Amino acid sequence: MADDRHLIEVRESSTELLKGKFLHAFRDIVRLPDGSSAVREYVKHPGAVMIIPLLPQADGSLRVVIERQYRYPVQQVMIEFPAGKLDPGEDVLACAQRELHEETGYRAAEWARAGLLHPVISYSTEFIEVWFARGLTAGERQLDAGEFLDVTTATPAELLQWSREGQLTDAKTLTGLLWLQNVLSGAWSLDWKPAA
Repeated sequence: MADDRHLIEVRESSTELLKGKFLHAFRDIVRLPDGSSAVREYVKHPGAVMIIPLLPQADGSLRVVIERQYRYPVQQVMIEFPAGKLDPGEDVLACAQRELHEETGYRAAEWARAGLLHPVISYSTEFIEVWFARGLTAGERQLDAGEFLDVTTATPAELLQWSREGQLTDAKTLTGLLWLQNVLSGAWSLDWKPAA
């Protein structure tokens, strides 16, 4: 493995800027590899999950479950795979199962972990575990108070077209689409396990 000491920054001090209901922001002074100092501001995040729910059709085609949700910071309705943040001490798969059911109403018979992504490495500790779900059974959604979203389906080709046209710009969903393409092509494999 490479020796990365020439790249690593070392925290010298840290100041809490904000502790909100969801966000926890800090300003750190760091020593750079050349000995000089710099300021780093960032947000601590508890981590999250994203689910790529596979919905095979009777004709042999495939659709995936997606959501449309208004995201206040960017002031627009976004196309996204179902996702949500981890509760303190929550198991990642349990979170994925909970979020899929709460937001879409679906439960899955089988689950496979795809991997991990860091969506905003320049200013947040956030990580997102990517999971695939299949063997879906529809049910009633259990949205959180103040949560409003539409649940629909799309083909992988539609998602690619929306990405190309700039209608789908959510980073985690674009990353999920990369995983989906590679899984469907056979380039990447998944280790499916029954739901606990």
